[in-house]
Amino acid sequence: MPLWQIDIYPAENQVDREAIRTSEEISELGLGMEVPVSFARSFLVQGDFMREEALKLAKTLLCDAVTEQSVVAIAGQEVLNQPPRDECSTLVNVLPKPGVMDPVAASTAGAARDAGFDVEAVRTMRKYWLGELPQTDLDAICRRALSNDAIEQVVAGPLEMDQLDVGSVTEFELVTVPIRELDDEGLTALSRDGQLYLTLVEMQTIRDQFIALDRDPTDIELESLAQTWSEHCSHKTLAGRIHYRGPAVDGSEEVDERHYDNMLKETIFEATQTIRRTLGEKDWCVSVFKDNAGVVTFDEEFHACFKVETHNHPSALEPYGGANTGIGGVIRDPMGTGMGAKPICNTDIFCFAPPDTPAESLPPGVLHPRRVIKGVVS
Repeated sequence: MPLWQIDIYPAENQVDREAIRTSEEISELGLGMEVPVSFARSFLVQGDFMREEALKLAKTLLCDAVTEQSVVAIAGQEVLNQPPRDECSTLVNVLPKPGVMDPVAASTAGAARDAGFDVEAVRTMRKYWLGELPQTDLDAICRRALSNDAIEQVVAGPLEMDQLDVGSVTEFELVTVPIRELDDEGLTALSRDGQLYLTLVEMQTIRDQFIALDRDPTDIELESLAQTWSEHCSHKTLAGRIHYRGPAVDGSEEVDERHYDNMLKETIFEATQTIRRTLGEKDWCVSVFKDNAGVVTFDEEFHACFKVETHNHPSALEPYGGANTGIGGVIRDPMGTGMGAKPICNTDIFCFAPPDTPAESLPPGVLHPRRVIKGVVS
């Protein structure tokens, strides 16, 4: 089954805005001044059809005939490797890593099938053509400006691929994890190697529970516990046991020392409940810390529902997707509160590291604040 590659470029009379943006970002990150760039968005389409249908797919579904032009060929053919401009001769392909969701590819495949094309699989890709650069500069630009190593892979030069990994039918295999026989060293290794990210105490607790049940857990049971006990789902740091020692509140030299068995319940939760008790009959809180979002009195006819989400960590890993999950939460949770609230508006408060942070000061794999800003805002 052929693998078609459809590259979409700006039409001859159109400005290559993504190329301009990329060149500016390379400059802002201190990776090169006025590096020439050309850009194309690409679709790898695996399907049982001939060139005429591939051209029709590009024209009717993927390409805007007014502002764009397409190059259609079997993946690997030389026409796909021709630079659009003489000064841009270095080809860089950026693709999602295996296992990373590709929503545009999924919607494209569905739309193509609805239109009658025999499409088996689709994968999206970005193509950058850069000017001649030393290898060290090219590597830095690919890593810092063109891709996100957490979710994307870079292929420099022609893309040599003749099929997409579309998966295969496999038989179910029941996997049981022999956790009852593990000592502390074995539990630590299981958490690390299995990417469960649970502490030794948590692993000991799980082991002891299954000893009491007189059986070992399945891999799915163990994954479910790791997920529900994750920082994201159970807020272990906020709800954790804290021993604080620091300056006194009044600024004096006296040491302020406090112990919290559950910091969240003993600070934010308790302060809210104290205020509510003080208000008495004038308390305007309707539902607090009970449902998916908080509910307060608005007027005699309506209540107001308000939800806040922080998604700093996922946005730092993948800005667009991380911010998107935050948006989903603040809309979804009011809709799931009570009998269902109606979302009417969003508020945005964005906090980032300094945008002029030197690129060379960032640890390996950390996105520059400018990239995080642009991804979150987009």
